[in-house]
Amino acid sequence: MYSKVTSGGVLGVEGLLIQVETDINDGLPMFHMVGFLSACVKEAGERVRTALKNSGFQIPPKKITINLSPADIRKEGTAYDLPIAIGIMVSMGLIPNDKIENTLIMGELGLDGRINAVSGILPVVHHAVKQGITRCLVPAENAEEAALIRNIEVIPLRTLSEAESYLNEKAVIEPAFVDVEALLDQEDMGELGDFADIKGQEILKRGMEIAAAGMHNILMTGAAGSGKSMIAKCLPTILPRLTFEESIDITKIYSVAGLLKKGQAMITKRPFRAPHHTVSAIALTGGGAIPKPGEISLAHKGVLFLDELAEFKRETIEILRQPMEERRVHISRVYGSYVFPADCMIVAATNFCKCGNFPNLEKCICSEAEIRRYQSRISRPILDRMDISVEAVRVDYDALICEKKSEDSKTIRKRVEL
Repeated sequence: MYSKVTSGGVLGVEGLLIQVETDINDGLPMFHMVGFLSACVKEAGERVRTALKNSGFQIPPKKITINLSPADIRKEGTAYDLPIAIGIMVSMGLIPNDKIENTLIMGELGLDGRINAVSGILPVVHHAVKQGITRCLVPAENAEEAALIRNIEVIPLRTLSEAESYLNEKAVIEPAFVDVEALLDQEDMGELGDFADIKGQEILKRGMEIAAAGMHNILMTGAAGSGKSMIAKCLPTILPRLTFEESIDITKIYSVAGLLKKGQAMITKRPFRAPHHTVSAIALTGGGAIPKPGEISLAHKGVLFLDELAEFKRETIEILRQPMEERRVHISRVYGSYVFPADCMIVAATNFCKCGNFPNLEKCICSEAEIRRYQSRISRPILDRMDISVEAVRVDYDALICEKKSEDSKTIRKRVEL
């Protein structure tokens, strides 16, 4: 008997629908899977057969063929376990075919029949709604993430037996619900610093405010210990609050990267990413055998902070030229092309010289040639892409011990949002 179950996968950070076709016929007992599959998808056969057996469903000794369509797109991940199992149960007559119509199914199976969480749920559900899908069956741990999308019924599942009972109407499962407005209204300055704690550097703080108002790239240059890193870490607290659409875009990236924390349904704060200067080019922009978002994409709609810019490898920094212009990253592989969003604010900090003491000539031990050589590590094309350049001057002792506080982040944010 033939059956077809709708599932989904991810291409870059965008979802796509995958049809899981199952055919059970007379012939030599075998379990055959086709459709341009990766190794982890091919292993789904053993997981599904064992999970079905341990859940009390006996697979008949017949020829079972599974096809994941379209066959010209490479299938990755473990989210196809549950749709394959449901497809087999429909072909066996254990679940009526009409019960899976217009339904998206995703989830990884444990050998005991438990349904485990998978990455990339949000972009797939988001795409499924656009294609007219009205219901989705997902792991319980991913339910809140999927429920962020409106106009679709999200059913959380914990075991394969529970999925069979729900589809056969033996059990009632309440759809998942997330109060999106309440999430967006949460205070987002808890663990971040505040501009009120920064002594002095009024010109630098004003430059940061201007940069935040237009999401401009900014370069801070100054002696070591002048407060460049501290100000950069406070920057997200003065950026405008995220809109719902921006939160969804960011959450899709973190969902694909598998970086959503347990119990975290949506990213409600602007990201702040600060990779170390030893970061590789692939880790910064994304890529790999199975392309994943890099640091610049994880900072989408937020801040990418490059501390000690001159210490980064030159080839690593130069690879940012195109993403800084186009606000996206293009990655081409044999299996296809991927596009990752990279619309972030790049904040960089660097010293004038290697010892970090210039322009204090009493402490600086670098020669003029060494200073020029150090500053030339940052190429002109990168400097041209920095919209604002501000010098962090030395803060006087009197300013440091002054008890009067500067403007706090909430006050500055109100001006930025105007």
